[in-house]
Amino acid sequence: MEPLRNDPELGPLVEAHGELPIGTADDEFARLVVAIVNQQLSVESASAIRERLFDRVEVTPAGVRDAEESTLRDVGLSGQKIEYVRNVAAAFEDRDLSRNGLADESDEAVIDALTEIRGVGVWTAKMYLIYVLGRPDVFPVEDLGVRRAMAELYGYDDGERAEMTEHAERWRPYRSYASRYLWRVVD
Repeated sequence: MEPLRNDPELGPLVEAHGELPIGTADDEFARLVVAIVNQQLSVESASAIRERLFDRVEVTPAGVRDAEESTLRDVGLSGQKIEYVRNVAAAFEDRDLSRNGLADESDEAVIDALTEIRGVGVWTAKMYLIYVLGRPDVFPVEDLGVRRAMAELYGYDDGERAEMTEHAERWRPYRSYASRYLWRVVD
């Protein structure tokens, strides 16, 4: 992780926080559902919805598919997110989207496979790469927290995503880890 330790802004964060782990969630499906719940919500709102969802629904492909729509609404999912989590459930039933099933696929191929599912965008696919597949070199510039941290540490404007991505090249092959430290800046 020398590229991170040697960065004048990230180095102190690495020193302060130690090595922050990345992925391999125990339950691939549940983690993808969590990523969908988290989309475009505050941390607090997403946390409350997740807690209610996991309390009231068996978060498996069959459990989500079979859950009453009213139950899913009661936990706080919008109609659109209900559609999305059910799409993910169907995709998990139809294809092997597990760690083992995607182990030999490139990051780009995984993103392509996941974004074929209505409701799974590039940000969600990158969260899956980091937190489920444990891929060490993913830079989620789509993430607002990453962009805010890049603005705070390096002076980028939110619209300068290409420039942020180019900047992140210096952190290869540890861009997933760099993202973890960037999130610490805005937490």
